[in-house]
Amino acid sequence: MAKKVAVIGAGVSGLISLKCCVDEGLEPTCFERTEDIGGLWRFKENVEDGRASIYQSVITNTSKEMSCFSDFPMPEDFPNFLHNSKLLEYFRIFAKKFDLLKYIQFQTTVLSVKRCPDFSSSGQWEVVTESKGKEQSAIFDAIMVCSGHHILPRIPLESFPGIERFKGQYFHSRQYKNPDGFEGKQVLVIGIGNSASDIAVELSKKASQVFISTRQGSWVLSRISDCGYPWDMVFHTRFRSMLRNVLPRAVQKWMLERQMNQWFHHENYGLEPQNKYLMKELVLNDDLPSRILYGAIKVKSRVTELTETSAIFEDGTVEEDIDVIVFATGYTFSFPFLEDSLVKVEDNMVSLYKYMFPPHLEKATLACIGLIQPLGSIFPTVELQARWVTRVFKGLCTLPSERAMMEDIIKRNKNRIDLFGESPSQILQTNYIDYLDELAAEIGAKPDLLSLLFKDPKLAVKLYFGPCNSYQYRLVGPGRWEGAKSAILSQKQRMLTPLKTRTLEPASNFPVSLLLKILGLLAVALAFFF
Repeated sequence: MAKKVAVIGAGVSGLISLKCCVDEGLEPTCFERTEDIGGLWRFKENVEDGRASIYQSVITNTSKEMSCFSDFPMPEDFPNFLHNSKLLEYFRIFAKKFDLLKYIQFQTTVLSVKRCPDFSSSGQWEVVTESKGKEQSAIFDAIMVCSGHHILPRIPLESFPGIERFKGQYFHSRQYKNPDGFEGKQVLVIGIGNSASDIAVELSKKASQVFISTRQGSWVLSRISDCGYPWDMVFHTRFRSMLRNVLPRAVQKWMLERQMNQWFHHENYGLEPQNKYLMKELVLNDDLPSRILYGAIKVKSRVTELTETSAIFEDGTVEEDIDVIVFATGYTFSFPFLEDSLVKVEDNMVSLYKYMFPPHLEKATLACIGLIQPLGSIFPTVELQARWVTRVFKGLCTLPSERAMMEDIIKRNKNRIDLFGESPSQILQTNYIDYLDELAAEIGAKPDLLSLLFKDPKLAVKLYFGPCNSYQYRLVGPGRWEGAKSAILSQKQRMLTPLKTRTLEPASNFPVSLLLKILGLLAVALAFFF
């Protein structure tokens, strides 16, 4: 049974991995190369090598009720979508509540993780670290790799002929921090993901003109959905997930297109995806359409060539006097401290069982946490990953044979391509609720809705038709939390609390629409008699 666990990284994945280790009675040690927790979500003015970097204005794309850890709701007064500083505050509260900081060795870089000579029998690893110029080595029974995949920028300069003669400035989006210094400039943003859209919108408030270049387009949603609810509380329900799984593909395509075009018609704005029926990651941006509407942002097709001062696009149009190019072209992932054979990309897929376990190891004592892009919040996803992984380390859950794991990896990859396409940016993409349920079933934490329908029909209805958030996976099984039911039933209150900052007189309970219907019926009756 694994006892000593090395956790690499103290970001979101690392923090929840520490808690899960402690919950299972394991002995974790976390190695964090910087001086603080938070990982990607800790903003710094300067870009640092080997560390994720965000811009100052970053706000979460998933709401607090869908993003919190399963036994620790966010404070009721927190806004529904959090600025990065507010989310970091939540992580600090979480770390303090569960006393996690004592397990973390800060300013300690992991240099290598290697299998011990007797790995086939012991499953142990030698971890070499460096702190303040001093190297140390220690033996661990298991490894949780939580170092993230937003560190190594992908800039495909070979796809942009003429970039070597471009006289303006160009850089990757990870180097962008704020719009200062872009006043009066003409800026070209390459890409149409969430970072590209955020940066284009922010720069359009100071630059003279912003262009956003996209090869394939994207669906764009507002964070505000039906009746003003956060989009993910409406979109991610078990009922909707069931419809997406059982309806014929043609019906799904029609429903998806209709839903995506409710806010604005994407074709009119030049944003309609080239393959509009792929379930790619959505762009969440409340301002992009309006910025396009009044010309501050212009959507362009793929860049085919660059000159000293201009960009030539696939449709033959040319934009002159480009001052700055921002490459929001995503990331590649790399784990320089691991052997190459452990985590690798082959044939456009990651060879990890359920995005976590290398299938060829004699002992399942190494796992990647957070190496995934769910269509929903990453936080409940990594939590369930960590809950399962720690139980595998402890010997309470077992993995199938190497052959069975490889078959699952290949099948999963085929399904991924069918749903999300073959773009390199979609390698880690996965369905949300299906994947959560899959992990929860491994540890016995998936709620039994049919049984619950007879025992507690009110709760069962909430689970099926309401938001599928992390609390659902604390109702049963190991790690069951007594407060889970209450958290589910009170989630609407926590959603509304930060919105109700103005006191209003209570409205009449008698609905006006019903009154109008009654008056209408009376008018029809009077007309009939007279």
